[in-house]
Amino acid sequence: MKVMNFLEKRENSGKPGRKKREGFSMIETTTAIFLAGVALLALAQLFTFSVMNNRRSDRMTNSIFLAQQQIDFLRNLPATNLSDLAASPVDEQIDVNNDGNMDFRRVTVLRAVGFNWDVRVRIFPASQLLTSVDDLINYPTQHQIRADIGTVISR
Repeated sequence: MKVMNFLEKRENSGKPGRKKREGFSMIETTTAIFLAGVALLALAQLFTFSVMNNRRSDRMTNSIFLAQQQIDFLRNLPATNLSDLAASPVDEQIDVNNDGNMDFRRVTVLRAVGFNWDVRVRIFPASQLLTSVDDLINYPTQHQIRADIGTVISR
């Protein structure tokens, strides 16, 4: 009985003549949905930015790896092969993931200086496949160069 009296008092405890409101109003609900939408939009932009940075990082990593791979290959060649390669630039189209689409273009220039060879390896994106080798060598910054590594090989 005491419980029933307590519940009756609780229900009648509001101001007289005023109905007790239950739930959320339309304005509160709309405001909450708007704030949640703004937060989700910010997260979507952050996700897009992260994906773009990951793709850029992947391209840079692949480019540097391809340049370093070429230098390591050239270091293992005998002097006669290096002299032969110094005659003209080595121009290669590279498909990194074997999907049939070329991903990079690698241009290697060797220059004999006595018993040494100056080596310059430049990596360009696939968008530069139709550009002449001379333009890529002489104006690399105008052709979206991805990696440019130079070294000296001596025998």
